[in-house]
Amino acid sequence: MLRYLARRLLLTIPVLLGVVTLVFSLIHFIPGDPAQAMLGETAAQEDVDALRQRLGLDRPLLEQYGSYVRELLRGDLGTSLRTSQSVTEAIVERLPATLELAAAAMLVSIGFSIPLGIVAAVRRGTVVDHAATTLALLGISIPNFWLGPLLALVFAVELGWLPVSGRGTVAHLVLPAISLGAALAAILARMTRASLLEELREPYVQAARARGASRGRAVMRHAFRNSLIPVVTLVGLQFGAVLTGAIITETIFAWPGIGRLLIQSIGFRDYPLVQGCILFIAVTYVGMNLLTDLIYGVLDPRIRYE
Repeated sequence: MLRYLARRLLLTIPVLLGVVTLVFSLIHFIPGDPAQAMLGETAAQEDVDALRQRLGLDRPLLEQYGSYVRELLRGDLGTSLRTSQSVTEAIVERLPATLELAAAAMLVSIGFSIPLGIVAAVRRGTVVDHAATTLALLGISIPNFWLGPLLALVFAVELGWLPVSGRGTVAHLVLPAISLGAALAAILARMTRASLLEELREPYVQAARARGASRGRAVMRHAFRNSLIPVVTLVGLQFGAVLTGAIITETIFAWPGIGRLLIQSIGFRDYPLVQGCILFIAVTYVGMNLLTDLIYGVLDPRIRYE
């Protein structure tokens, strides 16, 4: 297990280096000048040139890239061009809000999808199964950039039940969490149904029933446990997607998380902050993939990595 873990950690190095290189290249090719954006369109060219020199933006791109990678290896993500705040501090300040939203979205999706998938599998071919499948298909088809404003219009503007934006109470979390977790819930429900149906056909489930186990016990104690591996895989992989989807959701609901910070930094051409936010998301993806692989061994002891 330790050798597998070490090998996976080594494989993440070229992945993260590729992410850093790609993001650095793309952000510098975007039209616009950070110095001009900071000083305004009416600023004198001499002032813009002086600010570019002070920020190091007048150096060749390869030199800027090499400097950025060297600082990154020392654990320094750089300094925001707009606020002069450390990128690490800016991300850490916004991290609790993003984790709170991601956890709430995952809780909504898992709490809704797992029971729905189990019921659909146990009652295969019935009206309940067809209704669950239709609901899951509807959830997959609705993008969160459309669902979010719709929820805000109905439950915040028209009915006045929930706040439309900001962070502070549980009520502020409801609409963003539903908007972000709806698509994942639909995918998880379909995966749970398909995986559980496959396990219910296995002989060991019939053997458990023959030994006197009730239907519910045979489903939950035996079939459901063995059907969790693909579900856990999907949950682990989709957690990174939740963070990515939070970029849109946080912008819609003015949620003060990393996603909104990323959008704001792109607007201001704040290169270090953009790179830091995307690198954080990439590290989260890689970390969740590794954690998912390790959980396999807990769910199914037959799985060996070495």
